[in-house]
Amino acid sequence: MKIKNLHSYMFKAYQLFLPILAVIITVSIVCFPDEAFNAALEGLNTWFAIVLPALLPFFIGSQLLMGLGVVHFMGVLLEPFMRPLFNVPGAGSFVMAMGLASGYPVGSMLTGKLVKNELCNTWEAERLMSFTNTADPLFMIGAVAVGMFKDARLGIIIALSHYISAIILGLIMRFYAKNKEITPLASTFKKQGGVFLRATHELLRARKEDGRPFGQLLGDCIKDSVNSLLMVLGFIVLFSVIIRTITVAGFIDILIPVIETILKAFGFDISLAPAILSGFFEITLGTQLASTASAPLMQRVIIVSSIIAWSGLSVHFQVISMVSDTKIKIAPYIFARLLHAFLAGFVAYVLMITPIYGFESLVIPAFAMSPQTTSESWFNIFKTSTEVFVLLFILILLTSIITHLMKNLNIIGFKVVKKK
Repeated sequence: MKIKNLHSYMFKAYQLFLPILAVIITVSIVCFPDEAFNAALEGLNTWFAIVLPALLPFFIGSQLLMGLGVVHFMGVLLEPFMRPLFNVPGAGSFVMAMGLASGYPVGSMLTGKLVKNELCNTWEAERLMSFTNTADPLFMIGAVAVGMFKDARLGIIIALSHYISAIILGLIMRFYAKNKEITPLASTFKKQGGVFLRATHELLRARKEDGRPFGQLLGDCIKDSVNSLLMVLGFIVLFSVIIRTITVAGFIDILIPVIETILKAFGFDISLAPAILSGFFEITLGTQLASTASAPLMQRVIIVSSIIAWSGLSVHFQVISMVSDTKIKIAPYIFARLLHAFLAGFVAYVLMITPIYGFESLVIPAFAMSPQTTSESWFNIFKTSTEVFVLLFILILLTSIITHLMKNLNIIGFKVVKKK
């Protein structure tokens, strides 16, 4: 009874908190209309100049591949890779490659699509979304390392810490709801024949079940993608305004002493407090403040890595909107983001004390530019994300093929029989 009463009180407090917060934000906007307008304009410019052209092709392309059955093909082909490692279906490999390559919130959007298409269940989706909704590589290497820190060498540290910790997180989250039911294998997976033949059968079956002409399929993909990006626009503008108004109103200054106390307890410089508080809401502003803080370089890189892994409330609400029409719970995702932040900070610390920091040649020259400076920055983001997606897909595919070879040498459609 006590636990039920506690839950009831917490729920009531939550229900009261939301309208109070809405009133505070509205009053702040009314009191500072100029700041709110400028913040909204900056958010709109960011979305129009970078987010829209960089993510729209990925949104359309990913949904088109799902409609054409390519994801079903990958599901059969990569089941032996994804299930043992991450306890998710083989179709999750597509989300993993797209999410790690193209950035927020593609991973959550594709996870929601898998659930709707019954390619994974709710528990598997919660595991999958926890480690596939990540930052894009050009943001970490171009915008943060080069644009903010003015040091291209840091790009490899920040990117590696982010992706390594994401993989570790995926291995940890495989134990979440591990006793729950799993999505059954496709019927073609159990048929005789090579894995490529079975995967092709599954692709054709999925395409037949979809049944939409290509023109209709393409139109639906474009419509859904534009609607999703308009929702992303709303969150970008909203949180730009919220952060600017609460900063001007002085609410940030009230909480800074609390953050400074926590930083002192862990031996960090207190100048990082504004960055952590801003990064709690929005990733770009938090990383910008951390890069210019007066703290030692190692501490700044650790905090930046943690902020990027946390991703900010702005991205969290984008994720909520992407999966709002499914039964996916957001609590495991928030827990995963907290864990990812700690893991990314720790991995960044380990990498910073190793010789890898001095290898500037490890950073691809194409990355060494700031996407904030030119109108073609969206193309750099799209180009880099595409390259990373292709690389990840090839690596996952090769790993899966090796797994099949090691199991039974049954790849193309025939089985090699060992002589006695």
